[in-house]
Amino acid sequence: MARYHSSLAHSAYIDLRRSLQDEAVTQIRGNVVLAKRNGRGYWYDTYRVGNSVQKTYIGEDSAELRERIARTTELKKNAKLRQTDRSRLVRLLRTEGITGVDTTTGSLLSALAMSGVFRLGGTLVGTIAFRLYEGELGIRLPTDETTETNDLDIAAFEQLSLALAQTDAADVNKALADLDFEAVPGLSPRKFWRWKQTRGEMMVEFLTPSFDSEEGIRLLPALGVHAQALHFLNFLIADPIKAAVPYRSGVLVQIPAPERFAVHKLIVADRRQGGPDALKSIKDRRQAAFLIEVLAQDRPDELREAWEDARNRGPRWRERLDRSLARMPDTAKLLATL
Repeated sequence: MARYHSSLAHSAYIDLRRSLQDEAVTQIRGNVVLAKRNGRGYWYDTYRVGNSVQKTYIGEDSAELRERIARTTELKKNAKLRQTDRSRLVRLLRTEGITGVDTTTGSLLSALAMSGVFRLGGTLVGTIAFRLYEGELGIRLPTDETTETNDLDIAAFEQLSLALAQTDAADVNKALADLDFEAVPGLSPRKFWRWKQTRGEMMVEFLTPSFDSEEGIRLLPALGVHAQALHFLNFLIADPIKAAVPYRSGVLVQIPAPERFAVHKLIVADRRQGGPDALKSIKDRRQAAFLIEVLAQDRPDELREAWEDARNRGPRWRERLDRSLARMPDTAKLLATL
């Protein structure tokens, strides 16, 4: 049976995330401009530096972001007070038993956030993202290898990165180098998509959805890195959500919606069957089973929509989902009742 954190802990997490999102708009320096692209709106901060006009990407248009932009002046006045309050909230979350991150992971996420990775479309995927659902869902995580990892995976859409790079870019290479990460050579010269920490076991990998051939490495211009192209990833990182990392005074990142993460794990688990990643397949199924149990009770509509979306994408999608569920009868029963 799923075990939940106290309402105090869940409220503290929501307050921390909200404060971090408020803080993000206090960095606005000039006039805000809404740009339309492919039926969606994107906000930019435009300001003058010398004789040139610079643009910094703020985020995709939403009622919530518009409301924050309207309060920019007010939010700037209370920035110091909010930082102190966020530190208090992080301490409260630790006291309440929310799983934190180690210093290596926390400093890495902080550096990547400061460089602009998550603001420019990067989405945390993998086990680090899974751990952050503890605050989002107010649920206590399993105390086993399901939450253990030395990998930090970041995914982003190639086309969005191309569009954002016209006005903005993150210095990911410098952020990683400052923390003693070195690029791992691959088959393609000078196309690095993996970094390993020289004084530890942490590995950082960049990924991007593949809509045709899965072979090859793609450039993510806004992040200044290359990424491995993978099938099914487009489903995972569509419509991501903001998340708060309880480290120092909090770090604002981006993660997949939990229902998409759960369904995607069923697909990934089948892809890893019988190969060198067989143990990861077991972990994938455990993460999926855990989230589906929680979501079936707390967010059944969202879970049903994600489940139907995946199954309606074609026979290859359904085959992988069905093969994973054949090993997970309890999870299959839950999904059948949605």
